Amino acid sequence: MAGCAKRCKQGLVKFVLSLHKLITGTLKKDKIDDDFELSVVCHRPEGLDKLEAQSNFSKRELQVLYRGFKNECPSGVVNEDTFKQIYAQFFPHGDASSYAHYLFDAFDSAHSGSIKFEDFVMALSILLRGSVREKLTWTFNLYDINRDGYISKEEMTDIVRAIYDMMGKYTYPALKTDTPKQHVDAFFQKMDKNRDGVVTLDEFILSCQEDENIMRSLQLFENVI
Repeated sequence: MAGCAKRCKQGLVKFVLSLHKLITGTLKKDKIDDDFELSVVCHRPEGLDKLEAQSNFSKRELQVLYRGFKNECPSGVVNEDTFKQIYAQFFPHGDASSYAHYLFDAFDSAHSGSIKFEDFVMALSILLRGSVREKLTWTFNLYDINRDGYISKEEMTDIVRAIYDMMGKYTYPALKTDTPKQHVDAFFQKMDKNRDGVVTLDEFILSCQEDENIMRSLQLFENVI
């Protein structure tokens, strides 16, 4: 199960890298290994039958995931500090704390301050096996930091800067200070259909569906588990 835990951490990092490529427009049809791993929780779920009914995973798949989580995290939950420590291991040349914070909030749908096995399962169920609209809605909620139903330029700038901080100066040796702003401006030029300064969920979904690279990025996660 140590191998399962390692694969899950690698899978979570691959997800982050694909999101980064999606935002910066550098997404290509990369090969995604059949290893997927998250890391972290081994809280005893209420029942795998219930999770099977609520998610897009089979009972066997849930059992495999749960064994890995239980071995990796006997406490049953992961808090934000632990989540950040996991990310820091994979981005030694950058500061992953800000992006890890945003991603943690996206997984912590109940805003309880910790993530349980069920939280990861439901998020993975959407990202790997959900409909296009479900996947895009989850991604929209990641960017909608204050949960007001809109993505503002300030929110997108925070996310983009967090990604650049995480990737580190060695990944982008020639990065200029205004590069995140350029990406955000391009993002809003494409997605803010009515030019009101914010992006709604419908605008986000419509724009993503019109972009081949973005749609390809969603397909990268299919059949990973």
